[in-house]
Amino acid sequence: MFKLQKTVRPIWAARRIHNSAVEAVLRSPTPEETVTASFGKFISKVKPQHLSSVVLHRSKRMVLDSIGVGLIGSTTEVFEMVLQHCKHMYGHDNICSVYGKRGIKLSPTLAAFVNGVATHSMDFDDTWHPATHPSGAVLPAVLALSDMMPASRKPSGLDFLLAFNVGIEIQGHLMRFSNEARNIPKRFHPPTVVGPMGSAAACARLLSLDSSQCSHALAIAASLAGAPMANAATQSKPLHIGNASRLGLEAALLASRGLEASPLVLDAVAGVAGFSAFYEDYKPQPLDSPHNGHAFLLEEQDMGFKRFPAHLGMHWVADAAASVHKLLVGIGPGKISPDQVQDILLRVPLSKYINRPFPESEHEARHSFQFNACSALLDGEVTVQSFTPGAISRPELHALLSRVRLEHPHDNPANFNLMYGEVQVTLVGGDILKGRCDTFYGHWRNPLTNESLRKKFRNNAEVVLPSAKVERLIEAVDELDRLDDCQDLLSQLQ
Repeated sequence: MFKLQKTVRPIWAARRIHNSAVEAVLRSPTPEETVTASFGKFISKVKPQHLSSVVLHRSKRMVLDSIGVGLIGSTTEVFEMVLQHCKHMYGHDNICSVYGKRGIKLSPTLAAFVNGVATHSMDFDDTWHPATHPSGAVLPAVLALSDMMPASRKPSGLDFLLAFNVGIEIQGHLMRFSNEARNIPKRFHPPTVVGPMGSAAACARLLSLDSSQCSHALAIAASLAGAPMANAATQSKPLHIGNASRLGLEAALLASRGLEASPLVLDAVAGVAGFSAFYEDYKPQPLDSPHNGHAFLLEEQDMGFKRFPAHLGMHWVADAAASVHKLLVGIGPGKISPDQVQDILLRVPLSKYINRPFPESEHEARHSFQFNACSALLDGEVTVQSFTPGAISRPELHALLSRVRLEHPHDNPANFNLMYGEVQVTLVGGDILKGRCDTFYGHWRNPLTNESLRKKFRNNAEVVLPSAKVERLIEAVDELDRLDDCQDLLSQLQ
């Protein structure tokens, strides 16, 4: 008995010493030197004057586009199910407006949730590199929080844009701490990882929280983050954006009440998983003070805007296939027939969740190299109407789908900054037609013009709003940084 105790005590003691050391690290960080603290300081100290004219211009384009895709997204089945769920489970709360629904208002967090779902319900929202959907996670939360504030304390348009940009900036830096995050994801859907953090940061800025509260808001949001890629191409994927927006707002509100969380959540602490739980190669760096000439990431890299509602990777193959369509029309009767086609070869990156040979739903179709290439071959373009049940079930489309093969060249990585799309069509007579796209129109290297962006906005917004109100919305966003009160923008959404 005595020998057994001697054998056990050193092991127990060693564990106790180790646990005490870890607890001491967690209890007694040096706040001024941590990555987490640097993020909290940035959020609390950044001012409107730190936003350059380039950042203001680009972020206003993002706001306009995000509102537009949210408005058309409010017509989808997914949005309606989520809205009815919120109404029946929680009831009305006459505070915050809902995209496309006159007379319906919800609590701030539920409004952020349903508007976030609307934004991503058609996979039509903006995309950045490293890959995530930044605006949809942030804008609904900032709109809801602004709606929540009393009339005498509505933020100015410039404060609104500052909060929005803080949310975008935090997401961008977190994604850049991992090389894994630069590629098309395999494990976690990025907006569920960095989205709640961006939403929390934006709302913390709009609430004027102090540095410590901002850090806690991020740490709380980290406990509400993460969703698996298995739900991509399903009706649940739009919930990812809705939850990112809602949960980030909740994290900021909880932090404003004094709720605390890990002061090291963004740091690399040996033996204790913080944000590194999401990215195995996570290597964080402190965020520069806004007073030290900090340049926003949006100034260095523009945003990617989609011309049609589908996964970003689809835009390369659609543009490549559209160029082949023109060749086919030039040598044929003016209409593409599957009888002309013997074989279709797509050279695309290797990514399992967007390799869907025969999609059975609109959500699968939006994530199918094969579907988008064949739709563009038939019609010369991919549009909102391409994903209607009638378009998806066309016999001629399925005939083309049955002829598709995929190749994954080594020089075509699953990376939105490096990938390309190539379509090779072999005709029945043996002729071979090729199309290739290295940078589609709408990519951050080839951004939509203001005219194209506004055309997209009008096409989306006019599905649910009268033309006069759509034009007033364009004006309100364009003037946002010069408005004393963001109520002008909020009123156009109601």
